[in-house]
Amino acid sequence: MDSDVVIRLVDAWDDEEIVQLYCAGGWWKDEYDPKTLPDLIRGSFAFAVAIDRRTGHAIGMGRVLSDGTSDGYIQDLVVLPEFRNKEIGKEIVLTLVRQCSDAGISWIGLIAEPGTESFYQPLGFRLMQGHVPLLWTSDW
Repeated sequence: MDSDVVIRLVDAWDDEEIVQLYCAGGWWKDEYDPKTLPDLIRGSFAFAVAIDRRTGHAIGMGRVLSDGTSDGYIQDLVVLPEFRNKEIGKEIVLTLVRQCSDAGISWIGLIAEPGTESFYQPLGFRLMQGHVPLLWTSDW
């Protein structure tokens, strides 16, 4: 990984930069309120930010949802397009996995976008045969 980038676990970060990262991942919707982001970050078991040391700005992020005892779920992993393919995402994932392991959490899952399995598999993640991710919708 580039020595001009550092990964930090944080409990707060600039809302605009986090919105920019969610937009880069394709996950931000106009109706979302950036004022909820401090609660989202604090409510995560772990929230990692990749920081460009030259500018001090966030260029990537990822988080874990967990009760701190049992299972952990990695989500919202994204790196700004101009910083991709530099092992920043890998270091974010490894930081989150270490945080879980240090807390005794050994079941760590995630839902990967199709085609990204080759990114996660060298980091120890395997397909969960016989399992199907589901999402609740309000239109049922």
